[in-house]
Amino acid sequence: MTENNDNGSIAGWLYAFWGVAGFAWVLIDAIVRLAVLTIEGVSGGLTLGEWAGLVLFVLFMAYAEGYRGFQLSFAPRTAARALYLYKHPDLLSGLLAPLFCMGYFRGTRRPLLVAWVGTVLIVGMLLGLRAVPQPWRAIVDAGVVVGLSWGLVSFLWNVRRAFRDNAYPVSPEVPPG
Repeated sequence: MTENNDNGSIAGWLYAFWGVAGFAWVLIDAIVRLAVLTIEGVSGGLTLGEWAGLVLFVLFMAYAEGYRGFQLSFAPRTAARALYLYKHPDLLSGLLAPLFCMGYFRGTRRPLLVAWVGTVLIVGMLLGLRAVPQPWRAIVDAGVVVGLSWGLVSFLWNVRRAFRDNAYPVSPEVPPG
């Protein structure tokens, strides 16, 4: 790890940009793919009960995934890790910057648990959703699209704030040394 670099370096800028762009791309790709599946799944029309389920699930996911999951926790930490990478560039973290920013490695216990356990839960949910018939699967996808979209906006807002203020919005939770 190099010394603290508050003014940035070319490597720091490149690594941070790669981390931010890579994570944003993961979210954008998921949003677009799920939006297409949502549109296809509801194109046959919905009953009143299905519309109610759609509205309730979208509201739930906006709160649970968008606000609680992303805005209050994951987005500020991911932005803080991007700023940390900018200030402390190192080759391995830079090459794997999106994974570093998401907390898959070089983190304290909390971001490591969130990244790895979260990934296992998401994969399990995706596998389980394969058995859910339409339009209910599309209803779930619609909620996820809203939560991920909220997360993307929240992440980009936190990145802007962190780099504008040159301060971590929360601890990047990187172990010392």
